[in-house]
Amino acid sequence: MAEYVPTRIFLTKGVGRHREKLQSFEMALRHARIAQFNLVRVSSIFPPGCRIVPRSEGIMRMSPGQVVHCVLSDNATNEPHRLIAASVGLSIPKNKEYHGYLSEHHSFGQNEKLSGDYAEDLAAEMLATILGVSFDAEKSWNDRKGMWTISGEIVRTMNVTQSAVGDSRGQWTTVVAGAIFLA
Repeated sequence: MAEYVPTRIFLTKGVGRHREKLQSFEMALRHARIAQFNLVRVSSIFPPGCRIVPRSEGIMRMSPGQVVHCVLSDNATNEPHRLIAASVGLSIPKNKEYHGYLSEHHSFGQNEKLSGDYAEDLAAEMLATILGVSFDAEKSWNDRKGMWTISGEIVRTMNVTQSAVGDSRGQWTTVVAGAIFLA
């Protein structure tokens, strides 16, 4: 079997609403422009040397029905006015020969910024621990971000996050955020 290591990745997000939970999820995937692919969820490793590309470029390289590996976060509610979010955080090491990390976070009651910061923090913390970067787990993200920047180890962190408020009529509301891998 040939080795498969993704060389590109794109980030996407979407929200969907419908009376049925499954259809709400489908609508969120459509909004994220990934509903036409067979998604296979994988764990949290950002491959060495992988490049982040725009969503439009990534989708152009894919075909409907294609099996696609991804890190996908999703969350749903049918509770009116309930705030939900789905986030994927990403941390990429300075040395491109090392792997980075992706994290998933699903939250209730957190806005897009809080949920995204949390997911980004999770990914950065996972990377920091394998790089031997010391940090105080009790400090806020902004404090740690400054320390990690000074360490020279973590070059780039980011997140993709989708939040939404539950439908006022009680229909299902689903949010998705994803990192989609490409060969």
